[in-house]
Amino acid sequence: MSTKNMNQKIDFKELISPYLHKWKFIVFCVIVALACAFVYLRYTDYQYQASAKIKIKDEKSNNKLPEISTLQNYGLFKTDNTNVLDEIEAIKSRIIIEEVIKDLKFNIQYFVEGRIKAREEYKNPPLNITFSATDSIIHKIDTTFNIRIQSANKFILKGINFSEKISFSKQEEKELDDSGTEYAFGESITTSFGDIIITPRIGESSTKIGANIKIKISPINGIVSNYKKRLLIEHQEMSSILKLTINDNVAIKARLFIDKLIEKYNEDVQRDKQLVVDATSDFINNRLEVVTSELGNVDSNAEALQKNNKLTDLATQSTLSLQNEKENEAKLINTANQIQLIDYMNQHITQDNTETELLPSNIGISDNSVGQLTKQYNELVLEKNRLLKNSSEKNPTVVNLTNQINQLKTNLAQSLNSIKATNEITYNTLVAESNRISSQIYSAPRKQRQFRDIKRQQDIKESLYLYLLEKREEAAITHGVSSPNAKIIDHAYASALPVAPKKPIIILAALILGFSFPIGFIYLLNLLDDKVHNINDVKSVVTIPFIGDIPKSGKNKQLISKVDYSPKAEAFRMVRTNLEFMLQNIEDRAKIIFVTSTTSKEGKSHTAINLASSISFSEKKVLLIETDIRVPKATSYLGVKNNFGLTNYIGNTKTQIKEVIFNFKDNMFLDVIPSGTIPPNPAELLMSNRVKELLDYASDKYDYIIVDTAAVGLVTDTLLISKFADLFIYVAKANYITKKQLELAERMYTEKRLPNMTILLNSVNHKKGTGYGYGYGTNPHKKKWWKFS
Repeated sequence: MSTKNMNQKIDFKELISPYLHKWKFIVFCVIVALACAFVYLRYTDYQYQASAKIKIKDEKSNNKLPEISTLQNYGLFKTDNTNVLDEIEAIKSRIIIEEVIKDLKFNIQYFVEGRIKAREEYKNPPLNITFSATDSIIHKIDTTFNIRIQSANKFILKGINFSEKISFSKQEEKELDDSGTEYAFGESITTSFGDIIITPRIGESSTKIGANIKIKISPINGIVSNYKKRLLIEHQEMSSILKLTINDNVAIKARLFIDKLIEKYNEDVQRDKQLVVDATSDFINNRLEVVTSELGNVDSNAEALQKNNKLTDLATQSTLSLQNEKENEAKLINTANQIQLIDYMNQHITQDNTETELLPSNIGISDNSVGQLTKQYNELVLEKNRLLKNSSEKNPTVVNLTNQINQLKTNLAQSLNSIKATNEITYNTLVAESNRISSQIYSAPRKQRQFRDIKRQQDIKESLYLYLLEKREEAAITHGVSSPNAKIIDHAYASALPVAPKKPIIILAALILGFSFPIGFIYLLNLLDDKVHNINDVKSVVTIPFIGDIPKSGKNKQLISKVDYSPKAEAFRMVRTNLEFMLQNIEDRAKIIFVTSTTSKEGKSHTAINLASSISFSEKKVLLIETDIRVPKATSYLGVKNNFGLTNYIGNTKTQIKEVIFNFKDNMFLDVIPSGTIPPNPAELLMSNRVKELLDYASDKYDYIIVDTAAVGLVTDTLLISKFADLFIYVAKANYITKKQLELAERMYTEKRLPNMTILLNSVNHKKGTGYGYGYGTNPHKKKWWKFS
């Protein structure tokens, strides 16, 4: 394996090691997140979705030429979706939704308490409530009350507002609200909104004794707003198919709401169509009454003329004259009918002064523009009437529609007058032609001509009468075969499984949250943690040669012993070996090793003592000098008295070196020079030449000299005597010193202020199961039986 790959592998392990070390915390968080997810899924209210598809019929498109329809299908002309958008707004109108809510009685909800949560019973409620108040009052009630079934005939009612006729004190009201009042099923209960009668349901859904039932009555307006907000209607461009969707806590309520909404929408559209049919029928019936009267008068005149003149046979004209006259009379009748119909329509428009009255359509006026204007007029009137149900005359849309209706009425009147003038000209021409033909029948007597005039009027009235009867039948047929505007493609279908909350998504979110929270928390702690923990942290800050790391040990095991198989003892042996390798060129004198640190409490004295002990165990003569004369600690570890030592030797020229050297009682190869009496001028004292004399003397007598110095980050004492050292051990305490503080050691190394500098990491918290020399030696630690493989 290449060095690059090895480094990548080590970096990867280092990256995930903080998380692997705290795997129990991560697993705990995942378990807690999953538990919360399952509790949420168990107690939350599920949402069920119901949807249906309908097709909106477009009556305008039925009147288009097939060629134009084909071009629209190929995209050459833009399809007008205004009708579909208008119908969507009509379906979502509050009026239709309110009718649906009232019919399905969604304002009254029954909740039966279960072991886990209360469930709503809609299809088979456990109780029946009969109200004495009118619907207008019931639809405004906002109250909730609880019922507990005591027996087959009794129940306890609490939480209801009683009528003001029954007066209770505040204490009595509180007691009634807490304990409730007992009633019998079928008993009339007086409340603030009228009398109610509660009866149990029998059969499969009968009320169980001991059951707790909550009944909630809500205002219709609030429920309408709620369902209007949740109703979703989708449609695609170039299509008249709508998809109606709604979510509800009860699946059957969602399905019934969609079906009832489509039903009510069709009823509303059919009512609008019926208004047009009724207006047309009323117009035709009124005209029939007038025509019937006029036809009766003409028939009476003809009968009187025949009786007075004894006329029984009028076929005296020649065949040609009669044929020409007959053709002319047919044209004359048709023209007269058009004029009469135009007069009827003008009279209807003149008599109707309101913009909300519908006009009759397709009454027989031959000009197509009249039919188109009448249809546009009726559509605008219906749209205005629909808006007036929820708005006022001052609504800008209503005002705009009123202006359009008045404009259309003006245009229609002008069109009728223009058509009438044209027909009158035609009629006069036909009358002149008729007179010309009549003059040719010179042999017809005057009475016969009178009878023919009466006969002509009789034919006109009879033709108009038959035409109106035909139109009345067409209107009746239209009313009978009126089809709904929305064709149901798919009836409402409610999903068997809830659409919210989605169990897989909730569990997945819990897993993600369970993992991300502890991992993020650990990452944040590591990001904020700037302390040195292991060798990698040391190497990321300094380039000083690393001499070893000392594992953390208990307070009762500060010093190592000669026969010691602990990881700590083995660590110092490895440091000892590294020192011998680094100082192998020094043979004719003692090897002088200084031990220092950045700050206090990093284990500098602890390291110096144990290092000296470890070297002495190899039967090398070792001298331990305590030069940290400000805060001496080495002697306290060894149990050596510190009332006479280095400071006494330096300060008093009469003191001999041998007088300040003490042999450690438990180790014949280890001698100690305590720091001595703490002086007022430690820095000036260490600058004395007697320090050099001491080291020169000891170099000839010992193999190793270990000097416990002061911390270089606090005082300059160590720098004053650093020139005497062969090697510096810079102690850094794991989980104590920060990387910022460790930068001082790097500066000392790069500036070469401490000769032959090395670094040692102290109090390292090794992972469980690792250590030095575990299982080696004449008295090794015994492994537990479950650790053998």
